[in-house]
Amino acid sequence: MKGLLGVKVGMTQIIDDDGVVQPATIIQAGPCFVTQVKMTKADGYDAIQLGYGEVKEKRLTRPERGHLGLLKTDGKHSHRKASKGIPAVRHLREFRTRSAGDYKVGQILTVAQFEAGDHVDVIGRSKGRGFAGVVKRHGFSGGPKTHGQSDRQRAPGSIGATSGMSRVIKGLKMAGRMGNERVTSQNIEVVRIDPERNLIAVKGSVPGDKGGLVMIRDAAKG
Repeated sequence: MKGLLGVKVGMTQIIDDDGVVQPATIIQAGPCFVTQVKMTKADGYDAIQLGYGEVKEKRLTRPERGHLGLLKTDGKHSHRKASKGIPAVRHLREFRTRSAGDYKVGQILTVAQFEAGDHVDVIGRSKGRGFAGVVKRHGFSGGPKTHGQSDRQRAPGSIGATSGMSRVIKGLKMAGRMGNERVTSQNIEVVRIDPERNLIAVKGSVPGDKGGLVMIRDAAKG
């Protein structure tokens, strides 16, 4: 299993060996720390938990510090003790893997595990668009633009029958909050790796805004 956490830096252009200009997204990924290893016998499934984004310890809650091994309780007093060798990290995410037993708590993972030509899935949260109408949110064509129409051009139209069910069907496409959802860009090619600066460039675009957290993992559709 190959997996990392990182932040989206932005987009650029990369010229390949054939002189073709390709759009690419730069991601600052890792180093990530293995904060927990889950096994089927104890947890019901195999997975590893990765931590990313070092912060000051005071930024974490007490349960978070305890989970990372930064606290040791001794009667009424508690003091810092990095028993697992993990620093205070802001983000924690799980990656399912059948080889969870190959990892140890405190292990460091970097972009060096990837190579140019690999295919990965990049998971992030899409940009939030706020409250949007049906034309922008779902691509509705709207009402007629002529024949006396004055205020129905971007309206959704009828949303239910007056007889029969006499109600609005659950799940009907209507106006509402748009964006800020988990989105996965699948089977994206890795075009360049820079281990010294913890950078990875992938072909095309990935979800989210600049500075947004993303997960990188092996492509599910190889």
